[in-house]
Amino acid sequence: MDISRADHFRHVFLAALSGERLHHDVVVDLQHLSFCDSSGLNALLAARIVAAESSQNLYLAAPREQFTRLLEITGAGNLFTIEPVPPL
Repeated sequence: MDISRADHFRHVFLAALSGERLHHDVVVDLQHLSFCDSSGLNALLAARIVAAESSQNLYLAAPREQFTRLLEITGAGNLFTIEPVPPL
């Protein structure tokens, strides 16, 4: 997820989070995400804020090494709940 895809992701994800405002968990399945840059991370950070403001839980599931490293480098790792595998 880079600058060419981050805006689309942000719009779709924020629309999903701002729906009926029912309390539910939102899981972002990252198992097939092979690359994420700062644009993608910013989209996830914005989604995290919207989720928190609407009392929803946001989880990241099955991130690959590149994404985990991005979280480490930026210090954003402790901002997300990360699950090792996506839910069934």
